[in-house]
Amino acid sequence: MESVIVTGAGSGLGKELAVLLAGQGYHIILTGRTEANLKITQKLIQHAGNHADVLVLDIRNKEDIKDKFLQIDNQYNLLGLINNAGVGYFGPFEQGTESQIEEVFNTNVFGTMSMTKAVLPYLSKAGRGFVMNIISTAGLRGKKDEAIYAASKFAVRGFTESLQKEYEGSAIRFIPVYMGGMNTPFWDSSSHVDNPSKLRSPREVAKLILDNMDNDTITIESKRP
Repeated sequence: MESVIVTGAGSGLGKELAVLLAGQGYHIILTGRTEANLKITQKLIQHAGNHADVLVLDIRNKEDIKDKFLQIDNQYNLLGLINNAGVGYFGPFEQGTESQIEEVFNTNVFGTMSMTKAVLPYLSKAGRGFVMNIISTAGLRGKKDEAIYAASKFAVRGFTESLQKEYEGSAIRFIPVYMGGMNTPFWDSSSHVDNPSKLRSPREVAKLILDNMDNDTITIESKRP
């Protein structure tokens, strides 16, 4: 059975992507920092008769990634990686702290790059596979009060587009996903979005992503048509 790693699989979009991909017959390796949340996703998948394993992993920690891939080695037939884990701070750039900037870039940029670097030898050996990077529409255009977040997403956009060129002609695909905000509890403690109920749910976005997996680029705006 072919395996797909999903980062940030304990909640939100990562959770929904994991559940839907498992329903398509893939074995899912659920990664994230909170084991309890990952186990909830695992139970949902297993109760539907599908397959998933939990791998507690901090993508900001290069040594942790190295150790966990040693565990993965020879256990799974890796087909792909979905770099979904991410964080964001919103507000005027002048009010952003150095620690916030570091956390956003350590997670969104360096974590994505480290996970991709770790999985590529497996995909290269197999001669096929995919890396999907959940980037956000903040990687397409700058937005007010999103300077730190958008900067990290523009970086991941450049990283992804460069790898598309680097692996052009191979059977390894790099798929950028530019999606807007979703209706999640994240906005409960933030005034950045006025009315989250107008946004798509994580399940809606996950379905749209998987329906468009064959595209070189996937763009999904926040509001329903």
